[in-house]
Amino acid sequence: MGGRRIFGGLAAAFTALGAGWAAAPAHASGGGGEGPLDYVALGDSAAAGPLIPDQDPNLACLRSDRNYPAVVAEALGADLTDVTCSGARLSDLSERQYGLLPPQYRALDEETDLVTITIGGNDVDLVTRALTCLNFKPEPYGISCEERLTSGGDRIAEDVDAWEPEFGAALARIGELAPDARIVVAGYGHYIREGGCWPDQPIWGRDGDYLQRSVSHLNDALERQAGEHGAEFVDLEPVSEGHDVCAAPGDRYLEGLVPTSPAMTLHPNARGMAAFGGAIAESLGAREQAPLG
Repeated sequence: MGGRRIFGGLAAAFTALGAGWAAAPAHASGGGGEGPLDYVALGDSAAAGPLIPDQDPNLACLRSDRNYPAVVAEALGADLTDVTCSGARLSDLSERQYGLLPPQYRALDEETDLVTITIGGNDVDLVTRALTCLNFKPEPYGISCEERLTSGGDRIAEDVDAWEPEFGAALARIGELAPDARIVVAGYGHYIREGGCWPDQPIWGRDGDYLQRSVSHLNDALERQAGEHGAEFVDLEPVSEGHDVCAAPGDRYLEGLVPTSPAMTLHPNARGMAAFGGAIAESLGAREQAPLG
């Protein structure tokens, strides 16, 4: 979910990496008599796993080989084409991200059996806005981001509401490009517990509550559109509750302002990706009457 401001400046550094950088294919043994599932992972940094070792040697997307798509592929014995990319917005599904990377839609075709997608955080600038909520002094010595972002209307909620139908159109397009695929929308996690944990994470309690409500509002939009377009939704908030940025370092699935394990600020770490991938794979495997392929 990293903001485009965080990742956009990287683009020029990767111009010389060549045309082969866009997708990270991974092949896992398994599957039925017709061969392993053809699995395509789409989305942003919440799926890509920036800074989690090991990173794809082509660094344009800061994509980990331990992200949730890799976990799902291993669990299902699937052939994975991973085009998740840090900084991705909805437009990058159909256009070249940074003007360089192939559109993510290009990975889809009539042979695709499974598609997962997590996207939207960058479209509504969640991380960028969350970083404006930092307050290193207690109230009232600072400015509440909740007050600033809701003065005259809730800006994040308004942006989510305006974006939601665009996501629905994207799901419809995925269905056209991969007509036989099972489509799974994975939500964002539970980032910060009620009341926060200032000063361990320097966000006032009411601001942390506002940010988590905003994440939940985005998840609600993802779930609604999944239901309206024949896709499935996997809610990762319950999976990560109690493992948020306020948890002890060894229990965290999501890193705080200063990461305590290799991961991007306000993003899943390797433990989180393992848990999220496990939840998605379990959701898929539990539905025996709805075969993947």
